[in-house]
This record gives sequence, C-alpha cells and structure tokens, in this order.
Amino acid sequence: MSEYQYYEFLALDRPLDEDDVRQVRALSTRADITATRFVNEYHWGDFRGDPTKLVEELYDAHLYYANWGSRRLLLRLPAGSLTAEEANAYAMDEALGVWSRSGHTLLDFSVSSEDGGEWEFETSYTLSAFVGLRAELAAGDLRPLYLAWLAGLTAWELAEDDEENYAREVEPPVPAGLASLTGAQRALVDFLGVDADLLAAAAEGSRPATADTVDHKALAAFIAGLPAADKDALLVEAALGTASPGPRLLARYRAAATVPGPRDEAGRRTAAELLDAAYRRRTGRRQQEQEARTAAEQARARAAAEAQEARLDKLAQNTGQAWREVDDLIAQKKAGAYDAAVVILSDLRTLEARTGGTTDFDRRAGELRAAHRGKPSLMQRFDGMGIPSS
Repeated sequence: MSEYQYYEFLALDRPLDEDDVRQVRALSTRADITATRFVNEYHWGDFRGDPTKLVEELYDAHLYYANWGSRRLLLRLPAGSLTAEEANAYAMDEALGVWSRSGHTLLDFSVSSEDGGEWEFETSYTLSAFVGLRAELAAGDLRPLYLAWLAGLTAWELAEDDEENYAREVEPPVPAGLASLTGAQRALVDFLGVDADLLAAAAEGSRPATADTVDHKALAAFIAGLPAADKDALLVEAALGTASPGPRLLARYRAAATVPGPRDEAGRRTAAELLDAAYRRRTGRRQQEQEARTAAEQARARAAAEAQEARLDKLAQNTGQAWREVDDLIAQKKAGAYDAAVVILSDLRTLEARTGGTTDFDRRAGELRAAHRGKPSLMQRFDGMGIPSS
C-alpha cells in the first residue's frame, strides 16, 4: 500500500509575518505556503515540523489525515471565546484533547489509525470544511465538542471496551440542536466516524436548535443587566484583540433565555445507556432495511412472473411463428442470437407445461439438436436447459 499524508494549516485571526513564513518554509521546501495557509501532501517521508507547536504559536487550525487511518483536526481559539474548563467537560482520550497556551484554548479532535480504518480518498477534506466550527464554538455552540465525545464512545464500542467504563462514564452537558447539525458539524461527524445510530440516540435528549433571529430589545435589556465588571472585561478583550465580544455575548444571552430540555430535568445518561439505545436503533433499522429488501425482491419476482405470463399468453397465439424465429436466430451463428433462441425455447417449454400439452416440445427441440450438433456453443446452451438428444 502506497503512503499518503495530508497536512494543512490556516492562520485566521492574524496572518503570519515574513519571519514566521521563513520559519515555516524551512520545515518544508515543497509545501504551498502563504501568510495565511500551508498545505502539502506526502507520498513518502514525513513533515519535519511539529504541528502542535505550530498551532500553539502561529496557526489557528490544522488538518491531518493519512491513508492508514489516522486523522486529526486541531483548532485554536482565544480563551475569552471558549475556556479550557468549559471544553474539558467533553474531553476524552480517544477523540478530544484540550489544553491552554498563551491565552488560547486548543482543541485536538483526533482518531487513531486503529479506530479510523483505511482512508477513502473519495471523501478527503480540506480545512474549509471545518473552519466554521471555530465561530460556532466562540458563539457558545458546543455541539462540536459533544460530537467528539460521541466519537470517543464509538471507539469504545468498536474496541469492545470494559463495560464497567460504560456504566461509570456520564455524558457531558447536552447542547441543543443535535438533530439538526450545521454543515461543518456534519463534516466533523464523518471525519471522526461518529456512529449514526449513537448520534440519533443522543439527539433524543437534545433541545431544538436555537433560532438565529435575535430579539434586539430583549438582547439590549440583557446586556444592560450585566454586571459592570463583566462589561469592562469584554471591552478590554475587544480592545486587546484577545476575543470578539459579540459571539460571546450572544452565547450568554441565548443560554440565559433557553428553556431546560429533557436531559437537564431528567439527568444525564451514562455511556451504557446511550450505547444500548444506539444498539436498539441499529437493530431496528437493520430489520426494517431487511424487510424492505425482502419486499422489493418479492415485488420484482411478482413483476417478472407477470411479465412472463403476458409473454406466454402472446406466444400461445402463434407457436409456429416462435419455432420459425428460433430457426432464424440459430441460422445467424452468433452468441447473442443463440441466447435469444434459448429464451424462446424456454418459454415454449414452459407454455407446454402450463397447458398440459404433449411432448411435442421435446421432439422438436431434439430435432433441432440433431440438426445443429456441429455447433458446440449452441450445444452448450442446449445442455444448460436440458434439451435431450433426439
């Protein structure tokens, strides 16, 4: 199996300066490098740089995947937009790592080669599919983090992990809108290999997504009621460029206006409960799919039988013409014509059996066999349908 690795980095909040570009170019002579983007494909060898360090110091997003199954998406956000403490509630070794560095929160979405399976290049990605996750997280949409936690459960189930872990592990806070993911979130589901039935089971405990429209008067009243210290902190962050206060304020406003959902009231589910629910869904879905396939096969069989009956009814009106057509087809001495002749012969035999006729078919077919015994290809077809020698 040939080797393939894909590396991409994006600088979104601040472009690289000339010194930064020179530093990165020293790590790869063949990469496509600009002040905002680095991309390279490796068919042999490895990238000489440290992707984690590059994101901690220079870039805001990194994408990596290899054809042996390893996948990684690394995002950096200002800590004022998303704290490591908030994100850590969703961290799981198998899918999401979280840490802080230099005023930023770093999120490491990853799948190991054992869990990822061999990569299908028809579904390869670029970072453009995922950068929207940063804005969503900054606005308080924590669905990407919950999806990573589900990816960890998917890996557990595939590995048939200790069931005691399933009983001890309790789901993190369930964000709204799991049943209606954004495009970037759907790409993350595919990238991390989140089980579709597990996601559907988890979505049962998720409130509907919050509408994008905002009541301006209600928002103004909410901001007016914030403590002065909170407002001052947001303005300082905005002045220093360490965070954008707009998404954060909207996130706080929506959180305050949200009505508690079923999971908030009934308590969070364990991993075991979610995996059991996913298993029931999977079993039911597969049963329905099998029933649908069986019904489709039966419908096709009925249609074929009806078509044959109609064909036999027409054939019964002039069997003499059918025998002459068989002679004409055999005279062509072509494989396709032989096949067509055999189809007509099969219908003639079926017609005789249906009408309870004599053994006229065996006699006439035997005469055909005797007359054309020098045609081995035709004889093989006659053998296949059991036409006896005369």
